[in-house]
Amino acid sequence: MNPQPDPSLERWRLVLGAPAEESCGALGGDAAGRDQALGWLYGRDPDLERRGVRRGGNKPAGERAGGDGPSVLTTVDWLDDVHRLFPKETIERLERDAVERYEIHEVVTDPAVLERIEPNPTLLRAVLRTKHLMNPEVLALARRIVEQVVQELMRKMATQVRQAFHGTRSRRPSRWKQARNFDFHTTIRANLGHYRPEEGRLYIEHPHFVSRTKRQVDRWQMILIVDQSGSMVGSVIHSAVTAACLWGLPGLKTHLIAFDTSVVDLTSDVTDPVELLMKVQLGGGTDIGRAVEYGAGLIENPRRAILAVVTDFYEGGDPYRLVRTVKRLVEQGTHVLGLAALDEEANPSYDRELAQRLANVGAHVGAMTPGELAGFVAERIGR
Repeated sequence: MNPQPDPSLERWRLVLGAPAEESCGALGGDAAGRDQALGWLYGRDPDLERRGVRRGGNKPAGERAGGDGPSVLTTVDWLDDVHRLFPKETIERLERDAVERYEIHEVVTDPAVLERIEPNPTLLRAVLRTKHLMNPEVLALARRIVEQVVQELMRKMATQVRQAFHGTRSRRPSRWKQARNFDFHTTIRANLGHYRPEEGRLYIEHPHFVSRTKRQVDRWQMILIVDQSGSMVGSVIHSAVTAACLWGLPGLKTHLIAFDTSVVDLTSDVTDPVELLMKVQLGGGTDIGRAVEYGAGLIENPRRAILAVVTDFYEGGDPYRLVRTVKRLVEQGTHVLGLAALDEEANPSYDRELAQRLANVGAHVGAMTPGELAGFVAERIGR
């Protein structure tokens, strides 16, 4: 009877690859399959080749690797193995590394792969980066990924936006008895005479409620200007969905502008973020100043306008023009936001020098999640 492999040694063998087999022992069964799948992906890392390390794993799971011949494991085979052998969170990481780190475009351009793959935000970003490589048949399959991920983002973000714009509780009492308006502290104080110490209970005879005041959202504009360079793809996705969630709120007029060296007004497509994202062309240069000037031209009432430019601040145009335009907007009373990231993680990478120059003339500069942006807009409108 063969002894069971030590799980800790097995994990180390998977981490270290084939060179550790002598110390950790050979792998069998699903562990060997996992090693083959990891080797197929991470074995292409150029750093391993420079150090003369073979990661192994060129054959489909279940077959032992051998020799230095070309890979016989296709992307479809690899994807099937990954979904069979790894937990969901690991699958998402492997797929993300495949499309973003190693640029294996077949993951999103091969019809056989697209029919099997489970939509997630990583694949949505990959589709937007590679859709120009797709023929109509593949593009139709890729659209399924866009639709499913956008629908999930819409569900999450719509809730955040509704909460931000729901209204604030006032101190005025209300005759409308609704649980969400229950005034806990006033009710306790008003009923302290009904406390029964022997029972340890407070009996409520007269519950109290508060009213809600509606936020004043008349005559406000939200102008969202988005850098569509390749590094900003996550922010492009969330900007499109955020604009769709803001669209139609009472008294709030929403605009969505995309730019590289040219400027495209996408406001007419805001209600259909899937179609909008399929039209976006990632890449190209960057002229932030030109885009901000265009957005400034849309403003109807400067003191009731919020202009948010989502960019990495690497200006390919004239930075002095950009700073002058932002300074003029701030001086006329417009709320200007410079967002280095607008997505769920809000991890920015940006030109800090130019961002600081914009902050010096009065812009609010930073990174936000879509929920934080909705909260900022609601707070300004509700003043």
